[in-house]
Amino acid sequence: MNIYGIIILSALLIDYVIEIITDVLNIKAMNTGLPEEFEGVYDPDTYNKSQEYTKTNTRFGLIVSTFDLAVILSFWFFGGFSYLDTWTRELALHPIWTGLIYIGVLMLFKTVLSLPFSIYSTFVIEERFEFNKTTPKTFILDMIKGLLLAVIIGGPLLAGILAFFQFTGDLAWFYCWIVTIIFTLFIQFIAPTWIMPLFNKFTPLEDGELKESIFKYADKIKYPLSGLFVMDGSKRSAKSNAFFTGFGKNKRIALFDTLIEKHSVKELVAVIAHEVGHYKKKHILKGIIISILHTGAVFFLLSIFLSHNGLYEAFYIDEMSIYTGLIFFGMLFSPIEMFLSIFMNIFSRKNEYEADNFAATTTGDGGGPMIDALKKLSKNNLSNLTPHPLNVFLNYSHPPVLERIKVIRKVDAA
Repeated sequence: MNIYGIIILSALLIDYVIEIITDVLNIKAMNTGLPEEFEGVYDPDTYNKSQEYTKTNTRFGLIVSTFDLAVILSFWFFGGFSYLDTWTRELALHPIWTGLIYIGVLMLFKTVLSLPFSIYSTFVIEERFEFNKTTPKTFILDMIKGLLLAVIIGGPLLAGILAFFQFTGDLAWFYCWIVTIIFTLFIQFIAPTWIMPLFNKFTPLEDGELKESIFKYADKIKYPLSGLFVMDGSKRSAKSNAFFTGFGKNKRIALFDTLIEKHSVKELVAVIAHEVGHYKKKHILKGIIISILHTGAVFFLLSIFLSHNGLYEAFYIDEMSIYTGLIFFGMLFSPIEMFLSIFMNIFSRKNEYEADNFAATTTGDGGGPMIDALKKLSKNNLSNLTPHPLNVFLNYSHPPVLERIKVIRKVDAA
């Protein structure tokens, strides 16, 4: 095994070991006593249920990770990448079609292998904890739609990337960067009106106290609120959420119907204020800029390693190709992605604190409604109230709810 193989194998094993350590510490960090902040919110049975939900998902996640690692190592060391490459080349197609078939078969293989775990998670675990609302029909349709979108949207982009690296020389990485960014921004622009409605129904928020309160708040902070929708989240799960998506005239804020059902008007205004805070604090713009720079760096590094024969030899490939290079570079780059994700999570948690602060200081009701909303969300979603700090540091894009409440209370006290 050469240096490329050693780096990739080490990254896979280290990531797996870190996950095990983090999971063990996370379960041990669970506090059997209900945190004082949540007294009167959780009853003992619900709190115990939330801890059992975390334990169940943690154990299941470890089983999935173990299976995934075993599959990829078996496929690698038994020559699966090489065998698939030989088979696709024997089809004697254009290099772009050969690459699309090669990567498509790998993605389909991965999808099929993950399907039993997805079914178990949805119809056993989520059902056991009374979250699942997904019917078998919806599950199957979601899967079919997802695969079709991957082919219709992902296929042309992948074909373009393969073509640029195949035919445009040293500046291929730059062309791929520009085209990918334009393509991604276009998809983000049309997603709220063309893609997301394929999976969920978005209904304009009906007239009433909630809509009046939200628009009154939007006028107060001079936010041009035009797209405010209710999403039928209850079609798949009893969990609650809200999110901001799109940009320009296609930007919209979506509230899950389950969220509206379980929260007061003031709490919902606070949730909206939090989402608007992300926009006002330019978190979305900053995220887009970081993504653009990250994409450019990835393509530049890819252009360098595509010509390194050792990368292919590590996977027992005799003949270099763009499509196998894409797969192997992705695996080689994974340690850097693991490292970068830590900083992205730190950045994301900082943004969440700022959005909470924005909500607490602009609604006119202080942080009380936001705190109440966070408490209800935690209870209704059976969140882990006492995650281990290492798990938070490595994996959390949002701060733990107790930390968020503590910071909001400081804003109120200031």
